[in-house]
Amino acid sequence: MAAKAPSEGLEKLSISDAGHKATNGGAQNGDAAAEHSGDESEGDPDEQAAGAAPEAAKKKKNKKRKPKKKKKAPTAQTEPPSVLLSDLFPSKIYPKGEEVEYVNENRYRTTNEEKRHLDNLDPDFLNDYRYAAETHRQVRQWAQRNIKPGQTLTEIANGIEDSVRRLVGHDGLAEGDAIKAGMGFPTGLNLDHIAAHYSPNAGNKTVLAQSNVMKVDIGVHVNGRIVDSAFTMAFDPMYDNLLAAVKDATNTGVKEAGIDVRLGELGEKIQEAMESYECEINGTTYPVKAIRNLTGHTILPYSIHGTKSVPIVKSADTTKMEEGDVFAIETFGSTGNGYVHDQGECSHYALRSDAPKVDLRLSSAKSLLNVIKKNFSTIPFCRRYLDRLGQDKYLLGLNNLVQSGIVEDYPPLVDKKGSYTAQFEHTILLRPTVKEVISRGDDY
Repeated sequence: MAAKAPSEGLEKLSISDAGHKATNGGAQNGDAAAEHSGDESEGDPDEQAAGAAPEAAKKKKNKKRKPKKKKKAPTAQTEPPSVLLSDLFPSKIYPKGEEVEYVNENRYRTTNEEKRHLDNLDPDFLNDYRYAAETHRQVRQWAQRNIKPGQTLTEIANGIEDSVRRLVGHDGLAEGDAIKAGMGFPTGLNLDHIAAHYSPNAGNKTVLAQSNVMKVDIGVHVNGRIVDSAFTMAFDPMYDNLLAAVKDATNTGVKEAGIDVRLGELGEKIQEAMESYECEINGTTYPVKAIRNLTGHTILPYSIHGTKSVPIVKSADTTKMEEGDVFAIETFGSTGNGYVHDQGECSHYALRSDAPKVDLRLSSAKSLLNVIKKNFSTIPFCRRYLDRLGQDKYLLGLNNLVQSGIVEDYPPLVDKKGSYTAQFEHTILLRPTVKEVISRGDDY
């Protein structure tokens, strides 16, 4: 989920059928009975009937019951994803991300005993992150295979979000359930010149078109550990260079990131990689520009935007990356101005961790704030999430919470109309011994 750079900083320069199988045992018993009646036709019918009854009862009693088959543990994910990830990994140990050794003066960390000890102090931290990351990979790879032009943005968003909730085993409908695990923020489905923070609200009828360039930004959390990773989809090869430029820039950022790296210098390397590309669209060649007022960011528990920003252009920021930091390295490229502004209907909101104490006079604002605190805490949410909790007529109260500074709103961020934007993003953990690209997959 994109972080917008502060404006003041820019002057210095993201059935089985339970089939009841009818046995033919009844028919076979009938045939046998007919045989016996032919052999003993001369006997007394009443005596035959009396003798047959206990014999039948005895046979029934001696009939062995077939043991019930034990259900086999699932070994593969379904389409769409519906198998609990904990069922696919019974040990509850989830796959590692891409581990990259530190270089230069930090090379010693890989084998240093003290750093190894620090790395093992909080195994739950790593396992929660890997649980969220594997959920992210399985859901997004299903989405990549199945998203097609002609689908509505609403069905795409619901498909992704419902899959995430099934895999972590929390549907988010019971009070507080979404705080345990689920969506780390609303799914961003940003078309063309819209770079970030767009998710369909109720009643949205937008249909994905063959000509669209769509950024898919997905957040998954387990116990507040948020994995933030994004990719771009296009269905026309003329956009290939735009996507390649941004993917290269993100991979450059991931590669160059590390303990003691200065953020301004990292931004320069990202910009250099991205702006070495150009893209021809409908006969016109455009330079690919880094969107200079969007940044990557640190991620804190239950807070998608931490205290550090990762510029994607050269800057004078001398802040260093540090051991233990979790970063979302995300880059955005554009064929437009390379600068975004707020525009359009808002869908993304989040309770501010530093919210002031305000005497709310609007009763709808008070009750909605209670719902937000109990169901999302500081995890970003959208209007659709309030709708599925049964909330209605809440817009007045929501706007009042925004105006009071209690809830932050995140309107869509757009470049100029007619331009195209792309995004790729990974979450990295700066562990004491190695850098772990927790969201890395076979896809990107």
